[in-house]
Formats: sequence, C-alpha cells, structure tokens
Amino acid sequence: MSNNTALGNTALVLGATGGIGGEVARQLVNAGWKVRALRRGGTQSGEQKGGIAWITGDAMHRADVLAAAQGCSVIVHAVNPPGYRNWGSLVLPMVDNTIAAAQAQGATIVLPGTVYNYGPSAFPTLREDSPQEPVTRKGAIRVQMEQRLQAASRQGCKVIVVRAGDFFGPKPGNSWFSQGLIKPGQPVKTITLPGAPGVGHQWSYLPDVARTMVELLQRRDALEPFAAFHMQGHWDADGTQMAEAIRRVVSNRGGAHPTLTPLPWWLFTLAAPFVVTLRELREMRYLWQQPVRMDNAKLLATLGHEPHTPLDAAVEAALVGMGCLPEQTAAASRLVHSAQ
Repeated sequence: MSNNTALGNTALVLGATGGIGGEVARQLVNAGWKVRALRRGGTQSGEQKGGIAWITGDAMHRADVLAAAQGCSVIVHAVNPPGYRNWGSLVLPMVDNTIAAAQAQGATIVLPGTVYNYGPSAFPTLREDSPQEPVTRKGAIRVQMEQRLQAASRQGCKVIVVRAGDFFGPKPGNSWFSQGLIKPGQPVKTITLPGAPGVGHQWSYLPDVARTMVELLQRRDALEPFAAFHMQGHWDADGTQMAEAIRRVVSNRGGAHPTLTPLPWWLFTLAAPFVVTLRELREMRYLWQQPVRMDNAKLLATLGHEPHTPLDAAVEAALVGMGCLPEQTAAASRLVHSAQ
C-alpha cells in the first residue's frame, strides 16, 4: 500500500469531521496516502493532526474547494448538511463544487451512496442498475447528485459510488443507530425499534464502508468511468437482530439488560412541524416498513470479498466510540471474551 505515497497520491476529503468522511480519511492515511481535509473552523489552515493536513475552507465556496484540491488525484465527497437541514439549498451546490475541482485536477470522486435513491419499484433487492424512482425529497436530490456525477464522468473525471444501508459506527453523526435506536453519551438502558414487526433492515459498519472505498480506489484505473457498487453489510432479518446485538454487548460488559420499545412514530408526526431532524427522519419511515436488501455481487466480482467486521465487534466499537460504554483495556477485553 505504500506505493500510493511513492506515486504522490493525495486525497482531499470533504466532510472529514463526520462519520464516514473521518473514517475514510483515517484509512487513507493508514494506507499510505497523503490526506487533506477541508473544514470551516477549529484548526489553523495547514495544521497536521492524525496524519491529515487540515485546511480552513467551506465546501459551499468553490474557490475553497478548488484551492484545497490542487494536486489531488482523489476527492472524497462525504459532506452533508448537519441534522439533515437545508438539503435542498446545500447538497447540489456542494457536489457541483466537487465536480469542478475534480475536473480541474483529473481526479476521481468517491461518493458514499444511500438507498434514498430508490423507491418501492426497486424493492426488495437493490442492484446497481435498479430503477431509481425515489418517493422522498431527499431521495430525489440524491438521484440528481448521481446524475451530475455521471455527466461529469463523461467529461474528464472518474466516479466511484459505494451505496450501503444505514450507517453505524464510532461517530454518531446523522444515523438511525444514534438518533433512533439509542442515545449517545449515556449507558444503554432502552433500545428503540423503528421497524415494523418482522421487517428486515440493512446496516453498514462505517469502517467496513471506508475500507471498501479505499480498496476500490486502489483499483480505480481498472474501473469504468462511473462505477457504482452495493455493499451487503449486516442484514437484520427480522428487525430485532441489531437490538439483540446491542443487548449482548451491553450485558457482556456488565451493564443492565436493555429493554426494547417500539419507536413512537406518532410523536415524530406531532413534533415534525417544529423539529427539523424529526421531520427529516420521518420522511424515511418507508424504509422501515418493508425489507430492503443490497446485492453485492458486483463488489465481490471486483474485490473478491467485502470487508466485514463481525456484528458484535462492530456494535461494541460503535458504543464505545459514542460514549455509551467505557473504553476497555486489552487485558480486560481478553478476560471478558474468555468468559463468554
């Protein structure tokens, strides 16, 4: 992997303070890449931290993105409006700025994709070429994003899209795991179940998604100009297996056995006019009312495997990272696992 440094490969990560952007940045550094990250504030421009060169700037300002992308062969577009706010006015201008910078550098764009692009016409199994007929406003915007990226791939830059199920991982961010199932920063006493009884759900562990992106980047020269891939991730067959994994992990770490409770969707409906995040989450309810699975055959054919962390290990790392479980020493971890 060190050949990336020898080739002078440099990646710009937009959204590196978020869950998936931060994880991709970290794994790129570990794989020998030079990594830059754009963020609005908090550091002095050029400051090195964790092997990442932080640059002060705003993804909404094209001049900032163009300047930060100078000499980059890859741009990771992992930036999203916080709390799902202002999607209509922010999402497309930001991706247009990324496209402009990538075309100027002849760079490859990497986009963490979602299932929002798809509606019931494509369910229950989603493949890369399934019809994109979204039923939500955010889904329509995601389709427009990918359409613009497809057009850009015909005009001087390559694009890799990795679509996956609901993210979970050490950083809470905008995720159902942290905003719907449990509460970050406190012991897990209750686990909320958003899905209809018996309905399966697709989950994806952030470090696995990031590792997939890094491995695809290492093969980018052999990929088509617009290359989309689906990840299988973790399939929760009846909508309770993720909750049961959280229960196991909490219990094995000495915590009280959490209770399960259905999500009060009626409360989301009442609060939606006043709370933006709840309104945006409510729009995605259709994904909890019917099973939606991702077919990863194309990814397997390309990589030969899909990076996959065992569910309980992934859940434990997520809960520790979110402050729901204390850090555990290596010795204590061995004792706990030897007792299981």
